[in-house]
Amino acid sequence: MQLVLNTPGAYLSKSGDCFQVKVGDEKSLVSVHKVQSILVTTYAAFSSDAIELAMNHNIDVVFLDRFGNPYGRVWQSKLGSTTRIRRRQLEISETEEGLSLVTDWIERKIENQIQLLEDLKRHREPKAEKIETYLKSLRVAQEKVKGLSGTLGEKRGNLMGIEGSAGRSYFTALAYLIPKAWKFKGRSKRPAKDGFNAMLNYSYGILYSMVEKACILAGLDPYIGFLHTDNYNKKSLVFDLIEPFRILGEKTTFYLFSKGEVKRQHFNQIKNGITLNQEGKKVLISAFNKRLETKVRYRRRNILQKDTIQFECHSLANEILRKDER
Repeated sequence: MQLVLNTPGAYLSKSGDCFQVKVGDEKSLVSVHKVQSILVTTYAAFSSDAIELAMNHNIDVVFLDRFGNPYGRVWQSKLGSTTRIRRRQLEISETEEGLSLVTDWIERKIENQIQLLEDLKRHREPKAEKIETYLKSLRVAQEKVKGLSGTLGEKRGNLMGIEGSAGRSYFTALAYLIPKAWKFKGRSKRPAKDGFNAMLNYSYGILYSMVEKACILAGLDPYIGFLHTDNYNKKSLVFDLIEPFRILGEKTTFYLFSKGEVKRQHFNQIKNGITLNQEGKKVLISAFNKRLETKVRYRRRNILQKDTIQFECHSLANEILRKDER
């Protein structure tokens, strides 16, 4: 589970093999063995022994800004693996191997989008014909991705163009299907222009922190990407690897709106947009954690949804090392 500190003035300390969270006069204990990450979304205080307990159990402490984007983390100082993986990341980043990795991630991302729209289409017969037009666009994009060949350096622009076109069709479809009171016009980031994007952006922020942690544990360098090129202080590999997992945030967000669980009071107006407030974050994080704790079939095994990210990163690291040995 993710232990979330979402109340101003919360205090985290250690009590035996448990984290103790104190808010005002109320105290609660959480076993260290149940916690994978600690998310801090508001003003909170920590004891040094709580930090030590987290580090000793590979639990990272992630600080999120008001948009859900991680801006810092406390993490143990050991590397996840040898530097050979990092060297190989650099070597294949512009090659045919790099293109093969990226096209697989993007194909799966688009396939996830198709599957969600197919499911929504089955349960919304009056809108089925319109949904099918968006699905056709996504299938065309998927075939274009499959047809790419050459090196990543040669095809990066083509791939990003195809992905962008598919994304516009996909989010136009979701905007068409969302309840009328929450209609939106495309993606908006920081700040979000509407409630749907505010909640979606926050879910992506949580995913970014999970992917970065999985990279570190697998020995991958979060800053050496493939599709997203290197840039100062840009965690390019995190932006690459998150693509097949964005659907987790998208499903969580869409179903919260479609089931009427999102209220206007879950948002605050800010300059040029809106953002989730404390109550809105609670609603999203609770629903997101439930989705992460569900079991799914992944690479011929049944595992928790949250563990698929770590499996993906370890699989990438192993694949990189196997190619180095050939």
